[in-house]
Amino acid sequence: MTARIDHVQISGTFSLDGETHQVDNNLWVVGDDEECIVIDAPHSVDDILAVVAGRNVKAIICTHAHDDHVRVAPALREATGAPILLHPDDRPLWELTHPDELWDADLADGQTIKVAGAALKVLHTPGHAPGGVCLYVHDLGCVFTGDTLFQGGPGATGRSFSDEHQIKDSIRTHLLRLPDETVVHTGHGPDTTIGAERDNLG
Repeated sequence: MTARIDHVQISGTFSLDGETHQVDNNLWVVGDDEECIVIDAPHSVDDILAVVAGRNVKAIICTHAHDDHVRVAPALREATGAPILLHPDDRPLWELTHPDELWDADLADGQTIKVAGAALKVLHTPGHAPGGVCLYVHDLGCVFTGDTLFQGGPGATGRSFSDEHQIKDSIRTHLLRLPDETVVHTGHGPDTTIGAERDNLG
């Protein structure tokens, strides 16, 4: 069976540097009727499980460790038995939300994770967060960018552990090398394409 993408928006809060904001997160699930991978774990285990719909969850891949992307990751791991995967450079951010427990396996640049016949290639794209990653799926013509790239340009870099120069370099090095028609599935907000964002680095 061919892999597909399921999507739902989940609302909650994001807290860092003493500030808390209301946010709407995109939840992305890649798989078929039997198995899937969950990308990020925002706000509500029940909402995520409703999208999973009883499938075998092979992994919970965190694009980065801001609390709105990992807050319910341990609870989702407990509910599904799936390992949490995170780039190790995001440990300082992870520990702000989960000081007493860790993820299960490290993500690495160039790593490939397979589900339902599709291959998700890990691209380490620091800048918004030190361990930020994007997931390129050639088979589906898309890339999941977390908070690295949005419609309109790069993710925010005005908070702790972020770097504007670094995020722009990450986008140029990894994302702008993808085909223009590649659909960009973001962590927040609408989809875009690589071609549409080429002139939006500022």
